[in-house]
Amino acid sequence: MTLQFTKGHGTGNDFILYSDPAGEYPLAPEQIRALCDRHTGIGADGVIRAVRSVALPDGEAAIAEDSSAEWFMDYLNADGTPAEMCGNGIRVFARYLIANGLLTLEVGETVAIGTRAGVRDVQRSADGFHVDLGRWMLEDGDPLVRVKQLKVARPGQGINVGNPHIVVALADLDELADADLTYVPQVEPVPELGANVELVVPRDPLVKDGIGRISMRVHERGVGETLSCGTGVAASALATRHWAGSNAPNNWRVDVPGGTLGVRMFAAEDGEHVGLSGAAELVYTGTIELA
Repeated sequence: MTLQFTKGHGTGNDFILYSDPAGEYPLAPEQIRALCDRHTGIGADGVIRAVRSVALPDGEAAIAEDSSAEWFMDYLNADGTPAEMCGNGIRVFARYLIANGLLTLEVGETVAIGTRAGVRDVQRSADGFHVDLGRWMLEDGDPLVRVKQLKVARPGQGINVGNPHIVVALADLDELADADLTYVPQVEPVPELGANVELVVPRDPLVKDGIGRISMRVHERGVGETLSCGTGVAASALATRHWAGSNAPNNWRVDVPGGTLGVRMFAAEDGEHVGLSGAAELVYTGTIELA
């Protein structure tokens, strides 16, 4: 099989994208692992398949939620496991659909896209895309997180933004730099479905010109450390606002190794939503022979 693909990224969180409108060419987990291998494959944090929602059972659920959700983002982690959502991936996915003539979306217009976490609205802006990640949830419990090169276990805050996250506050940027995320952080109790783990440091001052500021690194479930994680950025801003108290702002700037993303919390009919804004880039296209 010859796969025609596009490589794209959002603040360094990179993906291999391909079109399969009729849902005829799903990739096996071992093929995904081979493609995402950074030494012997193309290299990526995950694979995104563009499928029409009517061609997938999960897509049928998306259409039932919103009949305008023509396209489904079939996202799989680098280890071949499916993921519910990807905040950077969905922005790159929208860019890919536009570039390949599968979608027309002008600046200021919004498109509904199906995901395993439900339908997400993506708006095109002058310098990128804004995605409404929907309602979020503060998780109960008091998980402890052990990270290699950090001397003691740290308390974490569970946040669900369509996929599970545990956010850990660190003392300073030196601690953030010292953390060794080539090893999987150990969480107690172990999350049933796993979780992304974000390490966060508030900037000084925390709020400048009405915007909250934090720095973050992340270990993604099924991937490892990535240069960015869109839903993780949102979860980190939400957790920091929670810790900061009622006077904390609803707009945040989050610096990750791959760049900077914006987060906004806003009221909606079904409760508070969280949005993510940032660039989405397509790097190159090519073909590769698959075993």
